[in-house]
Amino acid sequence: MQDHSLVFHGCRSHAGRVNRRDSLLAAFVATIWGFNFVVIDWGMDGVPPLLFVAIRFVLVVLPAVFFVPRPDAPWRVVAAVGVFMSLGQFGFLYVSMDAGMPPGLAALVLQAQVIFTVLIAAGVLRELPTGAQVAGVGLGAVGLAVVAVGRGGNVTVLALVLCLLGALSWGIGNVVSRASGVRGGLSLTVWSATVVPLPLMALSLVLDGPSVVGHALASFSWQAALSTLYTAGLASLVGYGIFNTLLARNRSSAVVPWVLLAPVVAMASAWLLLDQRPTSAGLLGGLLLILGVLVAMRPPRREASGTTPSSARSRGRVAAARSAPS
Repeated sequence: MQDHSLVFHGCRSHAGRVNRRDSLLAAFVATIWGFNFVVIDWGMDGVPPLLFVAIRFVLVVLPAVFFVPRPDAPWRVVAAVGVFMSLGQFGFLYVSMDAGMPPGLAALVLQAQVIFTVLIAAGVLRELPTGAQVAGVGLGAVGLAVVAVGRGGNVTVLALVLCLLGALSWGIGNVVSRASGVRGGLSLTVWSATVVPLPLMALSLVLDGPSVVGHALASFSWQAALSTLYTAGLASLVGYGIFNTLLARNRSSAVVPWVLLAPVVAMASAWLLLDQRPTSAGLLGGLLLILGVLVAMRPPRREASGTTPSSARSRGRVAAARSAPS
């Protein structure tokens, strides 16, 4: 799982800059998550997208589910997080990429989950956005519009919409997690993933047909196997484990901006390895979207100065975009 999902955190008591070691670890995780999109594209050839997601999450769940304790939350909450953050997000993402969405652009468009999370939280949880969040959402929306208009002839409207639906599903999952009060962590990553393989396998059988699924499994290539190992092992378990540790010992507002390196890595690696050059409009729109995300994640002035009252801390704020890959 690309587990750089947007979550809500209270203000941490330990302020200060991220040290060099943790900064390098954060950059390492962002690189893993960014390159994850290219690896997905590389390994998907010949494998139906929903089947590919199902196989990925089988490896996320097994054998970790036997060693990782179940999160302290009702099963309905864990299942809901899995349905939206994993099944919905990656189901739509993989189908979008199979429909022609380039890896770099996919990584960029998925950052729209920040915008969706702010809007859904305002409507469902009655958590009114700050002025910075309103400005960030507006700037990000303009960026998405620029990306949509200048996406290039090889990217269909369908592929773009599917990717946005993945971001929307991610945003819903963020709000579900926030409303339930469940803390993120490796246990939630593993146990919520248990709801993914069987439904997507069944859906692939219905949409692609038993013969196509059977042929894909019988001829599962070494590229697909390596891609699955990377996405399940590195992007989901290793990446999320490191990033969650960083969030545990640093202010999330100091760690989170590193995640925005992921779309940059995805676009650069797709350009170098797949010769997929971004359009000028895509670069401009992407810049606006990333700026919007940065503005939306900016902590309130009083919180940034460390003088936030305890009542404001208890309400929490949008602060972290965990991932990924994707």
